[in-house]
Formats: sequence, structure tokens, C-alpha cells
Amino acid sequence: MANLTTSYLGLNLKSPLVVSSSNLTASVERIKNFEEMGAGAVVLKSLFEEQIQHEIGNLAQYSDYTEAADYLKHYVTANNVNTYIELIRKAKSAVGIPVIASINCMSASQWVTFASQIQEAGADALEVNVFMLPVDPHKTSAEYESIYTSLAEKLTRIISIPIAFKVGPHFTNPFAVIEKLWYLKIRGVVLFNRFFEPDFDINTLKVIPASIFSHPDDIRNSLRWVGMTNHLVPKIDISASTGVHDGEAMIKMILAGASSVQVCSAIYMNGAKHIASMLSKLSEWMDTMGFASINDFKGKLNYGQIHDPALYERSQFMKYYSSFE
Repeated sequence: MANLTTSYLGLNLKSPLVVSSSNLTASVERIKNFEEMGAGAVVLKSLFEEQIQHEIGNLAQYSDYTEAADYLKHYVTANNVNTYIELIRKAKSAVGIPVIASINCMSASQWVTFASQIQEAGADALEVNVFMLPVDPHKTSAEYESIYTSLAEKLTRIISIPIAFKVGPHFTNPFAVIEKLWYLKIRGVVLFNRFFEPDFDINTLKVIPASIFSHPDDIRNSLRWVGMTNHLVPKIDISASTGVHDGEAMIKMILAGASSVQVCSAIYMNGAKHIASMLSKLSEWMDTMGFASINDFKGKLNYGQIHDPALYERSQFMKYYSSFE
């Protein structure tokens, strides 16, 4: 029988399937169910800097005094953080699989302090979800990238639990950024973050949110970058995300070089039982192919392992599609 155990961020996982950060992982009862279904780890719902700042702003408008405003800021921040710390503690006491905390931030300001509390609460690792939309035409790509490196430097100085950065695909050179994060002691990257996407309602002439769920076809973009990163920055662990909806998609991501695979939308759509279904597909496929362990096929189709690495590149577009009419 296939051995599904794997290692991610130095943590031993009983399977490569990780339930990614969402409202699904804000409940200890649900987390227990995910463990029963075979999940290798969970990433807790993120603590959002944006949400905390929004709550502070809403309350501060009712205060005319600086001291009162400062008190409100401290109270709201402490209340949010304390609630999150309690979630970590309860989850850790309820399950045996790794519990990865998550912070979603827009800056490197207070998160360094929060990270210490997260570590003290018993989190096995920390996933940092940071994104700066480059809306300033006078700022260079290097200036935006420095936000990531600055945060990495500060976090790795004060906490010892492993850290992964959840990033988007919109860097000038993702490999250079990922390699820089590795040298700053960031031990994993999640490829990729799924950002809020706008849509237009042509009847009301308003901007509306697009679907919050990923689509199976979304795997294509992540698959390319996972496969290339695994070869070009081989030391860093990769958790593949976005578009992983079934066992076949999970297999593809591991073949590309992912140490783990994060799933969210498919669980929302199909329930926790879908975890067991995906892992069953993985196990059956491994038995059929003669792979005894995850390491037997991890990275087998990455950028450096295949006969023609150009298949990962856009230069193949004309070769493979020019005959279609």
C-alpha cells in the first residue's frame, strides 16, 4: 500500500493534502473532521491586518480624544489577536496534525509582535500572506519586493518556528524573490495566492466581486511555476495552491515538485469527505504506477527533469498551436 507521508517546512505530514486558510479552518470541530478525513495539516483562517485596521477606523470615528482613540486601537488589536491565539491553542489540543497559523498583512508593522504570540500559543509553523498591489507608477518593482524581504528579516529574527510566504505570480522575477526569501530563512512558499478579483455588472454599472472559488483550470498557472521553482530554487519547500480540485490535480502538483498541496474551494463545494476521495485517488495511482512513497515521484516532471524544458516556456506556443484553425 502506498505511503502518503511527506515533509513540509520540516513538519511530518501523514498526507500531502493541506486544508488551506479560510472560514473552513476557523472551527475546531471542522478541523477535527479534516484530520479524520486524512488531511496532513491545516492552515488556520488568517488574522487580517486589514480587518483590524478597519475595525479601529470604525470605532475611532466616535472618539474625539487622542487617548481614547489610542485605547480603542489597542483594545481592538488585542481582542482580535487574543481570539486568534485561543483558536491556535484549542486546535492544537484537539488534533494531532500540524496546525499552521496564518497572518494576512499589508505591511511589516505590528506583525512581528503578533508572530511571537502565535509561536508561544503552539503553532507548528506560520504562513505569511502579504500582497502589495503595485498601484504607484513611481515605485519600482524592487521597492515593492523589499516589503517581502523586510518582513522576512524581521520575522526570522524573533521566531524559530518555520515560516512560509504565500505569494502571487506577479513579480518581475519570481525565482529571484523566492531565492532571496530562502536566504532570509523562509523555508517554504505557497504558489499561489488567490486574490480578490473584480467583475462588472453591466446592468447596474457597478464593480462587483468575481467568484471567490477557484476553477480546475486555474491549476495551469500554478503548475508551471511550481515545476520551474522546484528546479531553480530546489531547497525551498513548495505548497501548491489554486485550482486543486481533485486527486489528479494533486498528483500533477507533486510531479511538478510540490511538497504539499493546499485545497479549499473543492472542500467548500464537495464537503470534507472530498479529502478522503482525493487521497484515495492518489493512493490508487501510486499503486498502479509502482510508486511506494511521495518522494518516489515528487518533482519527476519538474523543469529540470523533463527531456525538453522548453515545454514549460511560451516559446512552444507556435509549435503546438499554429496548426489549429
